[in-house]
Amino acid sequence: MQLLEQVQDGVRLSVSTPEEDIRAAAAANDSLILEFEAFRDGRGFSLAAVLRGQGYRGRLIAAGKVLPDQARHLRRCGFDGVELAPGADAAPWRRMDQVFSAAYQPASGDDRLVWRQRHAAPQDATALAARLNAQWGQADAEVLLRAVLDPALGRKAAAISSFGAESAVLLHLISRVQPDLPVVFLETGQHFFQTLAYRRELTDRLGLTDVRDIKPDAAALSKADPRGDLWRSAPDACCAVRKVQPLSQALAGFDTRITGRKRYQNSHRAALEPFEAADDVLTVNPLAAWSADQIEDWLRDHQLPRHPLVEQGYPSIGCWPCTRAVAADEDARDGRWAGQEKTECGIHGRTLAPAC
Repeated sequence: MQLLEQVQDGVRLSVSTPEEDIRAAAAANDSLILEFEAFRDGRGFSLAAVLRGQGYRGRLIAAGKVLPDQARHLRRCGFDGVELAPGADAAPWRRMDQVFSAAYQPASGDDRLVWRQRHAAPQDATALAARLNAQWGQADAEVLLRAVLDPALGRKAAAISSFGAESAVLLHLISRVQPDLPVVFLETGQHFFQTLAYRRELTDRLGLTDVRDIKPDAAALSKADPRGDLWRSAPDACCAVRKVQPLSQALAGFDTRITGRKRYQNSHRAALEPFEAADDVLTVNPLAAWSADQIEDWLRDHQLPRHPLVEQGYPSIGCWPCTRAVAADEDARDGRWAGQEKTECGIHGRTLAPAC
């Protein structure tokens, strides 16, 4: 459900307006704002249901005296959004809209009844990715994010962020759409100090409320890398114990992950789709089609803080042992695992390694 601080367009009507007048307004306008006069006033719910039942396809916005507890019922009755009162906190609305994602009592057109969900076949992630690419693949990144985070889709999502050179763009979009979305940061124990400081700065600046620092399992790390120099002899094994295995544990229970990967970053990502699927997990890449210039424009236009190492020639930033600055004619990720065939850490592979 869309949460709006102020509705700029649409005809504003009290829910006490005679039904025939509301129908006339609906016939002439593609956006109606129905103002609730009391918290227990059921007329607004009834009006929305009647309008939808009569075929109204415009936008319906609830305003006035409505509560977050009513979010699910507003959605069921046909409302597309809620106009928040001045100074109102949007977080309870998002939380309640997600918590009440199913109903025991039927409503017209409601396809999310509990008994149906319990007997429905699991949603095939591959088919879902194909449908979403066809429907939203060309959409703006923010629109795409709103689509995949819509509770009606029935997915449990988390974002993965390195808090690196370009991470601020995706995190900024997330802060505009759902600032309490879980964001997983792999605290490998080998990050640049600048990255850790940037993670704190960006989290505070954007108002992200659920950034999770995920560390390697202490016992597994002690066994695999007791001296902290596994990166020298076996970088894949180092990534496995410090990144892949911890991420597998952190994402248990999430069926959708959101990344900041882009096609231009290197040849291995050139065919990246906005939506991908593997092993019943949906991966969402809202910035897949963005160019380096678009990234720079967004960072500048929204005055987002930059990672301190960018000015020192690091366009892609990972752990300090395996990251170097790049020359002007190199790809952004040429500084990662330079001199090796390795190009990815493994967290974006087809499957995550099993947790230890």
